[in-house]
Parts: sequence; structure tokens; C-alpha cells
Amino acid sequence: MIVTVIGTGLIGGSMALSLKEKGFASRIIGVDNNTGHLIKAMELGIIDEVATLKTGIRDAGLIILAIPVDAGVSMLPGILDGLSGGRQVVMDVGSTKANILAAVREHPLRGRFVATHPMWGTEFSGPEAAEHGGFAGRSAVICDREQVDPDALELVEKVYDALEMRKVYMDAVSHDIHAAYVSHISHITSFALANTVLEKEKEEDAIFTLASGGFESTVRLAKSNPSMWVPIFRQNRENVLDVLNEHISQLRKFKSCLEKENYEYLWELIEQAGEIRRVLNK
Repeated sequence: MIVTVIGTGLIGGSMALSLKEKGFASRIIGVDNNTGHLIKAMELGIIDEVATLKTGIRDAGLIILAIPVDAGVSMLPGILDGLSGGRQVVMDVGSTKANILAAVREHPLRGRFVATHPMWGTEFSGPEAAEHGGFAGRSAVICDREQVDPDALELVEKVYDALEMRKVYMDAVSHDIHAAYVSHISHITSFALANTVLEKEKEEDAIFTLASGGFESTVRLAKSNPSMWVPIFRQNRENVLDVLNEHISQLRKFKSCLEKENYEYLWELIEQAGEIRRVLNK
């Protein structure tokens, strides 16, 4: 099958690599408004050829939309307009789902689009960040499958089977709520912590000298690309604000414990936090 990847960065590039290795894709066409990304993707063997959006849509059996979520919302209706065959399928891999589905709710080819979110990524971006086998063992969310043509759903399920991912099904609204808790708030926390340390610690050498593995892992996400994350926060604003308010409330509890020297309650808060192990090990 010919697969067109629109957006040849971390996620799109990693999917292209894996789908070629698994024999799912016979040829990968790359489409990107960043010429440098296309050149690098060709050099790295991520894609087999470069095409315009129109040509890339026309020639592919599967089109993977792997661009920032705001751009995805804008482009998807036109991509569906450009489908030339009744068997073509479009899927996205964005971190928010409600807005992109709303953009094509009434489109006559709505059934050819499958909204998905592979729950994997790193703090790096661009074709150089693409990884072999990065998706294996992770979850892939498929949203609102009842609105998708059966053959389109089956093809996307085969994509995630080839990537060795666990398939999870939910509605778009639920997805965006859950993503705010398990992904989006983690990034905000990392950004805020990095800015806190940079503001308080003006001598950068001290940061690098004293930084331990725990600190590095906590702020790792702060290296993420704002061109990807600002649109995510904008689209999922209400859910992120809800989670952020709760997070701030929890921080105030820790602050109050220290102000009032209430170390007994501080112990309880830390002990309570340890329950996350039970949740993660389910």
C-alpha cells in the first residue's frame, strides 16, 4: 500500500519507518511545508519520495495527518475534498480530538476519516527524532469509531496492529478529558518547573552540576516544541484549566504544610501520592 505522511517529524517519521519495516507500506510519500524536513526525511530513508499535498493525497491508499493540531483542523476538510478513490482512508495522530472531528462532522466523506491518538512521543522533534519501534507496547486511542466506514476502521486497526500498539476506543470528548490528565498537565508542569529553576538559579553551571536523574526526568518534557504544544493547550483549554486548577490546589496543600510546619499532613500527602503505583500497574 502507498502511504502518504503529511508531516515528517517525530510521530509521522516514526510511523513511516515502522510501517515500511513491517511491510505494511510499499512506498511512503512525504508531504511537509518544511522543505528541510523533507530533505532530511529522504536522507534518512524515512520517505521514498516527496510530493505536493494534491499529489500525495491522490496517489495514496492511506493518508496520515501528523501535523500540529490547529493545522490539522484547518487542513482536514480539504484533504477529504481531494480524495480520488472510494477506498482511500485518512487518519490523524493528534493529541486532541473534539475539534478536528467537529470540523468534518457534516462532510460527505466523514466516514473515510479515522481520528486517532497514538500515546507515545518524546521531547524531540523533526525527522531526526524519528525512532524505530517507538510505538510498540503503547496504547493507541481510536475515537468515535461508530461514525467511521467499516473498511476504513479496519485499515487503521491494521496500522496499529503493525505498530504493535494496544487499541483503545473512546469518544472524542472523553479522550480530551483523559489526555488533559495524563499528558497535557505533565507538560505544563515540566514547562513551569523549568522556568522556576531558570528564574531562581541564574548560574547555569550550578544547574548542570547538581542536576540529578530525577530532575532531568521531571523537566525532560520542557524541551518539547512550542509549535506543537501551544495549539494543543489552545484546543483543550477548558479541560487543561480544570486539571490545572486541581494541580494548583494540590501544590497549595504542600505549601501550607511547610508554612505551618505540619509535617504529619505532609507525610500523608506523600504517602497518598504513592497510590499512583497501583493505578499505573493495573
